[in-house]
Amino acid sequence: TESAMVPGAMGEESYEVVRYEVADGVATVTLNNPEKRNMLSGQMLWELVAAMKRAKASEEVRAVVLTGAGEKVFCAGADLGGFAADAPLVAKHFASDLFLEFFRLMPRLGKPSLCAANGHVLAGGMGLALSCDLVIAKEGATFGTPEINVGAFPYMIMSIIYRNVPRKKVNEMMLLGERLSAEQAVEYGLANKVVPAQEFDGAVAEWAGKLASKSPVLMRLGHDAMYRQQDMAIDDALEFLRSQLSLTFTTEDIVEGVTAFFEKRDPEWKGR
Repeated sequence: TESAMVPGAMGEESYEVVRYEVADGVATVTLNNPEKRNMLSGQMLWELVAAMKRAKASEEVRAVVLTGAGEKVFCAGADLGGFAADAPLVAKHFASDLFLEFFRLMPRLGKPSLCAANGHVLAGGMGLALSCDLVIAKEGATFGTPEINVGAFPYMIMSIIYRNVPRKKVNEMMLLGERLSAEQAVEYGLANKVVPAQEFDGAVAEWAGKLASKSPVLMRLGHDAMYRQQDMAIDDALEFLRSQLSLTFTTEDIVEGVTAFFEKRDPEWKGR
């Protein structure tokens, strides 16, 4: 297990509301405040960003799993107490920078991410889940943007939701503030699949293991390209992607991968 790098007193490293573990090339980042439904306080967001940066920088880590502690809730969203707190408006504005930093960081991890949605995925928690490349939902989990019900609105996460889910369904979720079942979440593109509780950990481990088994250099090139091209005009995207294909031809891993395929053996990635 690799310890988390969070600046503390006298150079100590520790987390209080996030857990960070590495095994077999997979970093598991756990939102670890189940008593408060893993709500996203400023501290949790700061530690979450730090953990993801740690995973990004680690050569040992080839895939990242994001999950929540407890049995019922993956993440209930932002800490509502902070909305009503007696603090200057500009301070509240600056506090939301951490959301933006997380949303910008995930497409640039250079390695694949998997959300293990072990419970309800609500409000800002949905933004966290959809920032991951893949989402596995535990049976019984619900997905929703209930902000309108408490006099708020899912402002920052709507940009991510609209990129994953058909527009009219997003409108329905945000304007009515109602929840979707895990099965509906798959139907509308919020999650990849639903797994029964007794099979959930095994399904997460299987996909995480597969992600971590790929060539790290090709995964990085491909992962970067996935997100860079999404908002480009089609001609710009095609030219960019062709350049990335040419860059791929310079790697040793593509030669190894093709050679292993024809020799009917598992490839031995060199990561270059």
